[in-house]
Amino acid sequence: MRPELRVLVVEDEESTRQEMASLLGDMPEVSEVLVASNGASAVRLLGTTSIDAAFLDILMPGLDGMDVARVLSVMSEPPSIVFVTASESHAVEAFGIGAVDYLLKPIRPERLAEAVGRIAQLRRASGSTPPAEDLHVVQIDTGRRTVFVKRDDVQFVEAQGDYVRLHTAEGTHLIRLSLSYLEEVWVSAGFVRVHRGFLVAIPWVRDLRVTSSSGLVAGTPAGDVPVSRRHGRHLREQLLEAAKRDQLGRSARPPGTAKDQP
Repeated sequence: MRPELRVLVVEDEESTRQEMASLLGDMPEVSEVLVASNGASAVRLLGTTSIDAAFLDILMPGLDGMDVARVLSVMSEPPSIVFVTASESHAVEAFGIGAVDYLLKPIRPERLAEAVGRIAQLRRASGSTPPAEDLHVVQIDTGRRTVFVKRDDVQFVEAQGDYVRLHTAEGTHLIRLSLSYLEEVWVSAGFVRVHRGFLVAIPWVRDLRVTSSSGLVAGTPAGDVPVSRRHGRHLREQLLEAAKRDQLGRSARPPGTAKDQP
């Protein structure tokens, strides 16, 4: 396998940092390993080079792993994030940030290899850029049954770790894909990024409004979608263009379909 990943290890414990760098450097998917002993050094390094993945210790003096992850999340092409910690207490927050994996210390080589394999798979998928029609229908295997979800029925998409949740009028569906991948292949169908963890389908948006709890949200029949400040202006422009083309206001129940079940 051709090495393809440039990875960064951010860890304040020297022995753990050296061990992870050594293990990662021996993996066939990894082309280069960079290291930083603290969060501030990692942020400075990120200003001079690009990486594909970051392995972040959560508990560090000064800027901790969560702080570094938040910096990474606003990059134009954010790397995959794996958190490394001695405690499970931060798992919910970690996956809320969009982590691909969560490794517990002491690091087991097989778990580290699994995380790297997952990252490589996600990077290859997001870089393959197939035509949007390749995912006109999403097939979701739930173990006992297979569900087919039409892209045009999806009103918004929510990132959940290395999975995404598709929200439709009938309910939600969880599938193992990256949000950036769907953003790329569904752009021609009117899906736009409105938050680091959300895509929304422009034709389904009914309104934009400010709430006391979530700030600016885009209202869809399937629920409200948070809109970050940095994406708000672009969303308004997209909605205005869609309105001019009479492409807004898609019904929650397209013509010719049966009524929703209560």
